[in-house]
Amino acid sequence: MTDDIYMGLALDEAKKAAAQDEVPVGAIIVRGDEVIASAYNTREYGKNALYHAEIKAIDQACKKLGGWRLVGCTMYVTLEPCPMCAGAIINARVERVVYGAPDHKAGAFGTMLNLVDYPLYKPQITSGVLAEECASILTNFFKSKR
Repeated sequence: MTDDIYMGLALDEAKKAAAQDEVPVGAIIVRGDEVIASAYNTREYGKNALYHAEIKAIDQACKKLGGWRLVGCTMYVTLEPCPMCAGAIINARVERVVYGAPDHKAGAFGTMLNLVDYPLYKPQITSGVLAEECASILTNFFKSKR
């Protein structure tokens, strides 16, 4: 499958978040051709600052694989990860991160800062996959709030 198809699955997760009045961010983790985790933001519902899509997907993937190292895995996420999520991705040793829309307020893989520039584990970063679709779901969500 292609990056576009996997990002489409992450967008499906983001739509689930929007349907629950959560900021619509979705993430999936793939190993080989198998989706091993999928998640979306639930911070409001769960009343927990940690309930970002990326953190939840990492938790699922670690449980599925039986360890904390996500070697051989790719994360697809609709919005560029924030510093907390980027740190978790680095610590989990996710090999590749593919994100859709840049985050001009908190993006930590190139937009506001780039954690890959530090002497840490360095996942491969691919940005801009289905960027318009990923940005649109966020824009529409926030317009509906005004």
